[in-house]
Amino acid sequence: MKKKIKNLVVGSGLSGAIIAERIASILGEEVLVIDRRNHLGGNCFDYFDNNKICIHKYGPHIFHTEIEQVWQYLNNFTKFNNFEFKPQVIIDGKPCTLPFNLNTLHQVFEKSKADFLEKKLVQKYGKNGKISILELKNEGDKDLKELSEFVYKKVFEGYTVKQWGLKPEKIDHSVTARVPVMISCDDRYFQDKYQGIPENGYTKMIENILNHPKIEIRLNVDFHQSDFEYEKLFFTGAIDEFFGYKFGKLPYRSLHFDIEEKNTEYFQNAAMVNYPCDFDFTRITEHKYFLGTKSPKTVVSYEYPQEFELGKNERYYPISNPENQALYEKYLQEAKKLKNVYFLGRLGDYKYYNMDLTVERALNLFKGVK
Repeated sequence: MKKKIKNLVVGSGLSGAIIAERIASILGEEVLVIDRRNHLGGNCFDYFDNNKICIHKYGPHIFHTEIEQVWQYLNNFTKFNNFEFKPQVIIDGKPCTLPFNLNTLHQVFEKSKADFLEKKLVQKYGKNGKISILELKNEGDKDLKELSEFVYKKVFEGYTVKQWGLKPEKIDHSVTARVPVMISCDDRYFQDKYQGIPENGYTKMIENILNHPKIEIRLNVDFHQSDFEYEKLFFTGAIDEFFGYKFGKLPYRSLHFDIEEKNTEYFQNAAMVNYPCDFDFTRITEHKYFLGTKSPKTVVSYEYPQEFELGKNERYYPISNPENQALYEKYLQEAKKLKNVYFLGRLGDYKYYNMDLTVERALNLFKGVK
């Protein structure tokens, strides 16, 4: 007779690791963590190459938060450096500040026009304010509306269509609001109180979270091809897959990365450069910036958005719109019928979480379960 597992956690990304650690550390219960991949960390997985550069295999992850309990919790398992994300965007062939702010304004327009538009933006929205590009497009002022059309075409529209396969108007506001126009000269993409990258990488941080005598880890194990018996299940995989797609498949966007070593000290002037209007890729990430690595060579990744196809690529981003949310709600109602089965994470909750909200969700779910 098979031994029933006290707590089974499916997925070893941030969500799964944190819920496993809390159960083991606070409740003193045994936990089995399984993952179908051959590594920990989910899409946060990173590794150090021969140049000692930390490569974010599944795309750049920059931690930032205003949530005190999240910051304090993670600092139990890693130290963070003081990396602040200052990406660039190519506008008419020229690298410019991103997000679009007052500095960008002066980079793309001649001085008199930039001064004129800056004055109008400050009068309308206040210094250090911000507004989403779609809101700015609805502005009644002729000059600000002209500015909004410029930013929309040069920065926002092409990138969004490549990233999501949809026009910006077809995407939920919570997603489009991630690309604001900033009424300031602060070149940081995030203004959160706490920002940084784990000094030894995300994979090491998650290894530390899972380093507990009551936690067992098994990689290369697919939950759907297994027959575990468990008392409690914490599922961080796709909720529609869990229920056999009985209501249909939830749509996702996926990504493909071409990771290349370059025989030069630096390839570009920022950790990330966005290409909204040219090429099939959306952005180029140069990984050595994240931990300030010194090396004669560098490594970059070209990021190509694509449709998610089951068995061919990975799920990255839930596509948030009313139709998809209605489909998710059907699965959520099914989930509520189950006893001692909990869904969490981007795939389990079908939400475009930032990392800090992923951590907060796991911590709060544990409090409820406890």
